[in-house]
Amino acid sequence: MSDDGTTGTDAVPGERWAVVGGGLLGMTLALRLVQSGHEVVLYERAPELGGLASAWQLGPIHWDRHYHVTLLSDTWLRRLLTELDLEQDLLWVETRTGVYSEGELHSVSNTVEFLRFPALALLDKLRLGGTIFLASRIRDWRRLEGQDVSAWLTRWSGKRTFERFWLPLLRAKLGDNYQRTSAAFIWAVIQRLYAARRTGMKKELFGYLPGGYARVLARFAEVLAAEGAELRTGTSVVSVASVAGDDGDGGDDGRVQVVLGDGNRQRFDHAVLTAPAPVIPRLVPTLSAEESRQHGAIEYQGIVCASVLLNRPLAGFYVTNITDGFVPFTGVIEMSALVDPAEFGGHTLVYLPRYVAEGDPVMQLDDEEIERTFMVGLMRMYPDLRLDDVVAFRISRVPFVLPIPTIGYSRRVPPITTSLPGIHVVNSAQIVNGTLNVNETVQLAERAIDVIGAPRRAGSRPQPRPKVPS
Repeated sequence: MSDDGTTGTDAVPGERWAVVGGGLLGMTLALRLVQSGHEVVLYERAPELGGLASAWQLGPIHWDRHYHVTLLSDTWLRRLLTELDLEQDLLWVETRTGVYSEGELHSVSNTVEFLRFPALALLDKLRLGGTIFLASRIRDWRRLEGQDVSAWLTRWSGKRTFERFWLPLLRAKLGDNYQRTSAAFIWAVIQRLYAARRTGMKKELFGYLPGGYARVLARFAEVLAAEGAELRTGTSVVSVASVAGDDGDGGDDGRVQVVLGDGNRQRFDHAVLTAPAPVIPRLVPTLSAEESRQHGAIEYQGIVCASVLLNRPLAGFYVTNITDGFVPFTGVIEMSALVDPAEFGGHTLVYLPRYVAEGDPVMQLDDEEIERTFMVGLMRMYPDLRLDDVVAFRISRVPFVLPIPTIGYSRRVPPITTSLPGIHVVNSAQIVNGTLNVNETVQLAERAIDVIGAPRRAGSRPQPRPKVPS
């Protein structure tokens, strides 16, 4: 029996599968399917693979479109990188953390600096530390899923600490939707970051692969092609439906019909869709009313993320959390504090994310207005920064990034196997106790294979656990 209580499907080796969506989720599913002896066609609407992990050109450099980091505890991702013969090339770096509060930058990279942080009194800091320690020790996240995150944090950290520390961070990630979010969300955040600290030393040690995710995706595509998967980028899928008999167009017989954007129709034995939950009812219009309602009811936070290439560093913090509400983005990720600046031609790469709710007007602003607003905010934080320091500025907009983990969320998650024969859905909505990162995406794909009933060939998944750097 699988993790979600289902027993899988009647899939047998040698069947024809369509995977809709060429992000890391779809790519991992495709790899496991083709390794199980199936014929696999992977469809991706964009001209390149990768989804949220894709890379792009930013002035003179080619790097990730969004910010990513690998933690020591990311065993699912690291096992995949081992299989791709890349894990041994990961570089591990001790990073620093900053906070921008009341118009000033503060380093909170160690215990001494944290105790000196002026925005909180000593008692507040002790309660904050106690809250983080408590959450790190909780193993059953389900008991937190029924509790409001604001009430839980206020109970353990105190009202002042909640208002001055936790609330700005919740608003940064969830906007006003924090008011409907469960305490399981903050548990997941703390669990992942706490696991990143080395036992004893308690230092943040983060990893990256030279070449970024462009290198991962290129290698992944090579492996998929070598295994026999067909990769069709720049190809949109309009609809997926269960059918029977010959399609009348000379297509292969199969119980699932995939209609492409150019009108072409393809037949498969199975199709697995990785699109965000709200998109599923449009792609599969013959779902039952209840299934369509389940998918459509999942709410997402989107992101407007600026990539900024500078000819000078900022403050050397990998992450700067912002508790000052007068800045138009929700954090500063100085990637060059983690990645060797030589990867960027000696420049500094900075990400400025702003998480937004569906329908937020910032999604409709033109690039010039966003650049102007974001640069005003960045120069407020770093007064010696000048517009002449900007080498390149580019904006990514993604409407569906993080499903909002509302109270009792896991009870409302749509199942992987649908009521339609041969049609399956695997997407981020099914990550019920995480923060949506690459490791959780790979983990979801690996576990979903058991649900959709694709038996693995012996040796299709690497067994050795990656070594932890000393």
